[in-house]
Amino acid sequence: MQTAPQTTDELYEALRENDRRPYGRTRTVAAEELAEAAELFGEPVPLIHALLDLQEAYTYGSEPRKSPVVFARLLNLFDEQPDVFDDRLRHQLFWRFKWVANALRCLPEVPLASLRQWQTEMRDRYEKAGLDLQPYYGQAYQLAAHVGEDTALAYELWAGRTRGMLSDCEACETCERALYHLAAGDDERALRMWEPVLAGKESCQEEPARSVSYALLPLLRTGRTDEARHLHLAGYRGCRRNPSMAGEIGRHLEFCALTGNEARGLELLAENRNLFDEVDSPLALLDLLTGVEVLLARVEALGHGELPTAGFPGRSWTVTELRAEVRGRADDLAARFDARNGTTEHADRRGTRLAQAPLLESLELTLRPRTLEDVAPAPAAPAPAPAEPLPESPADLIRRARELDEQGHPDAHACWARLRELTAARGYVHPDDPDVGPLVRLRAELLEEEATLADRRDAHGDAAALYEEAAGLYEDAGLPERAVLARAGAVLAAAQAAPEGSSGHDANAHVAALSDAYATLVRLHEEASGLAPFLEARLLRLRVSALGLRLQASGDREQVASVLAEAELLHDFATRHALAGQIAGARLLRATTHAMSGDLPAALAETDALVGLLRTDGPAWHLPRVLELRGKIQLGIGDAEAAHASLAEGLRLAAEWPADTVDAPTLHGELAQACLRLGRPDEALRHLTRSAELDLRAGNRFDAFCSYSNAAQLSLDLGRVEDCIALLDSVLLEPDVVDGELDDRLVAQLRLTRARALHAGDDLKAATAEFVALAAESADWDDDPGSHAMIAAETAVLLGEAGEFGQAREAVDRALAAHARDPRFEMLSNALRELARLQAHLQGPDGLEGARAFLQDAGRVADAARAAGFEAHGRSLDSALAYEHGRVNAYGGAYEEALAALEKALGLLGEPGEDATEAAEWAECVRLAGVVEGVYLERSAAALGRVGAAAERLTALGHGEVAEALTELAERLRDEE
Repeated sequence: MQTAPQTTDELYEALRENDRRPYGRTRTVAAEELAEAAELFGEPVPLIHALLDLQEAYTYGSEPRKSPVVFARLLNLFDEQPDVFDDRLRHQLFWRFKWVANALRCLPEVPLASLRQWQTEMRDRYEKAGLDLQPYYGQAYQLAAHVGEDTALAYELWAGRTRGMLSDCEACETCERALYHLAAGDDERALRMWEPVLAGKESCQEEPARSVSYALLPLLRTGRTDEARHLHLAGYRGCRRNPSMAGEIGRHLEFCALTGNEARGLELLAENRNLFDEVDSPLALLDLLTGVEVLLARVEALGHGELPTAGFPGRSWTVTELRAEVRGRADDLAARFDARNGTTEHADRRGTRLAQAPLLESLELTLRPRTLEDVAPAPAAPAPAPAEPLPESPADLIRRARELDEQGHPDAHACWARLRELTAARGYVHPDDPDVGPLVRLRAELLEEEATLADRRDAHGDAAALYEEAAGLYEDAGLPERAVLARAGAVLAAAQAAPEGSSGHDANAHVAALSDAYATLVRLHEEASGLAPFLEARLLRLRVSALGLRLQASGDREQVASVLAEAELLHDFATRHALAGQIAGARLLRATTHAMSGDLPAALAETDALVGLLRTDGPAWHLPRVLELRGKIQLGIGDAEAAHASLAEGLRLAAEWPADTVDAPTLHGELAQACLRLGRPDEALRHLTRSAELDLRAGNRFDAFCSYSNAAQLSLDLGRVEDCIALLDSVLLEPDVVDGELDDRLVAQLRLTRARALHAGDDLKAATAEFVALAAESADWDDDPGSHAMIAAETAVLLGEAGEFGQAREAVDRALAAHARDPRFEMLSNALRELARLQAHLQGPDGLEGARAFLQDAGRVADAARAAGFEAHGRSLDSALAYEHGRVNAYGGAYEEALAALEKALGLLGEPGEDATEAAEWAECVRLAGVVEGVYLERSAAALGRVGAAAERLTALGHGEVAEALTELAERLRDEE
């Protein structure tokens, strides 16, 4: 709180503002300050309101020790001045007897006698006030269940009574009844009891999140795994990071541990690390820690006790260390509660939970299923073992590496990797063998191999430097022909690195660099002598690659012929010297060139022929890459079925070769596109997330997050809202996202999709908060004002849905300012019209002036769009605006203006034709005009004539379904005549 309120009006406004904050320390501290400020006014009513808010903050902020203290002050005020408590304040006071009973149960230091004494106080107060005792018996049952004695009798005394005004809400009472049957071992009856809560028909501050957390394991035990999965995703989102729902989070962790989702459990534990420090309720902490221990015990049992994990603040933890700490603290808490209660109830419950065996070996909870191996801080998995075991001796290994390298065989990489380890080891002795050559030659070969791998990672600058260093060592080794090839590699790598350092990625500079590189490669080739055929073929291939890259960068189809000519030179040379790998490479380059030039039939014919050649003559390791290209081409010509077959075969064959032989993430991405075209979105989602995971493991993090973004958007488009949110929640917890190392625009896109998913999932408060934050951040995107306009406009609409039209006005004004720099005509028009509709609909005549102001802005946007020659993808901006004027004026009671606007809209739309969408838009405009004219302006005859004629016209055009609404309106108008 920045400034203490100076009047009671300011105090009430501050209380309302604090009420909009989420529960937690910020809200609680503000409530404490407001309670102190309220005392200074010397008036009981403002103080009562402030104390009620403070007790609520303590109750839902998981601070049970403080709640009874505040209530004692309220009770004293009631005893001293009962008349200042109106009916609403009196109701709240008696309601909160239950809050105090719950708080006292949570504290093991409060004697059992004191708990019973408080219940007696509650009963006496209720009887004196003439209130129904059902709430008292509810508290008596909850105490019996907590202690573990006489629960059946207490349950009957409570459950058999009729609900009253002070009874807990139906959702909370439903949960208590279900938990009674659950404790008795009757899963089916408990789930039947829970049905209305789990279906969202009954809810409150704590429900359905509380019931969901308890229902997860019974759902699994009764075989309802899909429902359990869905409720876990939705239910966890309702309690994440919330100290007052620590027990619920513990049960979600337990659910992960018992369904083969230990990695997700650790991820959720990290997300909720704040709870280790913020949960002040011993009972809630016991519940949380027991769930944590179930998870940690499972992780340790699977052999991952050394994994790092989030834990109590002040130090770092491994799974094993945290489990020992959690076990000690939880055992102590259970013992304290049982000592207070004189039973073993809490130790028994805890033991039962810890003794559970996994209910499922594996249950795919999210679009990003991960294993403990995925989260282990270990180096990347090694490539698959080569087809033949590596030779033992360094000399044989060097000979093997060179032989495979000459063939272009992918197993050469494993040989070079092993040689790199050997030469780096202390005491390495190089073979004294003339066939092997000197150590300097081997070091040059290893540098060249390292450069090749850097080039594949698109680290072209590093590759160029490594190639140059290798060339120098080759010269020292007396191998000038190898030096020529290394320098050629450096030339092409440097040309590709050129745009990386230039601002704006100057395409012309890139094309020029590649042209220069090609000229240099030709000169190197002409000046070289004594090149072995396999080296000369590689040099020819670099020449083709330079021209192909130039074609790709320029898009100039006049360069196609030169690329094909170079490819033909390579093919002829490789054929003369029987270089199978280079023959395949030349034909692959030829097919790629046809594809880049847009000649897809020629590209497909080339790849078809090459696939046949590779199947019969090899080399087999080229097949996955060629099948990938063929699949892309088949997608390009619209043959999704054939593309899927090619890509799937390519992916299957890729598994037989080292990982860097084929771009598996791209294969999965292309398969996702094929699946979408075939109407198989679930399969597409699996391929997108698999593509992302593979890129993530390979260190291609930007590409990985792009694939995750696509997967999230697809899941949202499919209506799988909880899947979308869960995926993005997981991705946004990645260290490079949290640490701000990932591209900020990509992170913003991920957050934007998540905000839209929250909105689609009816979490307007969370969605609006995220949109507001994104709008503030995007305001600084001077290089992309259009995106800020879009985000600010969406933000304004959500604020409008929340009824915050002042803030919505400010947001849309910022959107309009950004739109002036980078127009987004349709987006802004849609947002302004929707804001106008919302304000008129929610506020009626009082909101008409503000709504019309939004429409005036929309009119200016439409005028500018018309002047710019912009054509909307959807409805015409002018006709849509005229219709919205009609609807807004109708909401505001200005019916003549509404009818005039709707008639203008009909004139802009023109008469309907065969297009179903346009017919539906026209019919809706007629329908609303008929309602305004016939119902509100009471001109039934004119309205009936308008609507009837429109229905007949639509029916005659074959739009019978569209005409039904008009026919129904006509019948209504006849009835009212």
